[in-house]
Amino acid sequence: MLQARSVPDSPHHVLAFDSGIGGLGIVRALRAHAPAARVDYLADTAVFPYGEQEDQFLVNRIVTLIGEAITRHRPQVVVIACNTASTLALSALRAAYPATPFVGCVPPIRWAARQTKTGVIGLLATRATIRRPYLTELHAQYAPRCTLLAHAAPLLAGYAERLFREETVPDQLIEQEISGLFASPAAAELDAIGLGCTHYTFVLERLRALTPPHIAWLDPADAVARHTCTLLQTLPAASPAPPSPAHAWFTAMPENPAALAAHLPPFGYDEIEVWSAPAPLDALG
Repeated sequence: MLQARSVPDSPHHVLAFDSGIGGLGIVRALRAHAPAARVDYLADTAVFPYGEQEDQFLVNRIVTLIGEAITRHRPQVVVIACNTASTLALSALRAAYPATPFVGCVPPIRWAARQTKTGVIGLLATRATIRRPYLTELHAQYAPRCTLLAHAAPLLAGYAERLFREETVPDQLIEQEISGLFASPAAAELDAIGLGCTHYTFVLERLRALTPPHIAWLDPADAVARHTCTLLQTLPAASPAPPSPAHAWFTAMPENPAALAAHLPPFGYDEIEVWSAPAPLDALG
């Protein structure tokens, strides 16, 4: 197994972006590998969940929102800690902000292909990720000899948010969300399943408990963090050094904010802050 690469103690500045709390799994891994880095977080809770939104609406919204964050806070690297946003908007983001390095999350098809012994691999993701041609391209490029069973679980991200807040989610609800993954006759040989939504980090232990023990569940959060650290090693320290503490912004107050805020300190955030849109030009001055 590859050893995680850490960044020397220098104040780099990273912005992580997701539709909700899913990207916090990547933030946790980033803090382990680059403890001196400032990692701000921006969650677009106003339109959560992304996996159920219309494509062009999301592209326009993500490009605009990330642009506002780059202008205001000048992060050195932006991590799109969301599979739906990455597969949909990374190209548009790189075209719009060519001076900013972006790190995205993609379904771990290549990893699953390397892991499997049977040649049957799975992907659990949102509807948006499952239906996108990008997934077909990944399959053809990295796992052409594997049978891919891809299943959309539209409610699972919401269940992950509830579990993050330590709310009760019955096993039956999770089983209903993942049952389609095991409906195919080929599922009898399924032995490696990739997480295609960063939210699923926070339901991973339940997934392992509810499925056969021989199945390897593959969470790419640590790999994304290590790739980000590799990129940070090529950059100078932020100048001026970013202030502390780091911020956790939400575009709308999330559900049960007190419970959510109580679980943010281990990720480096003291409180929930509501992201405010910039004032219209005709309202300035």
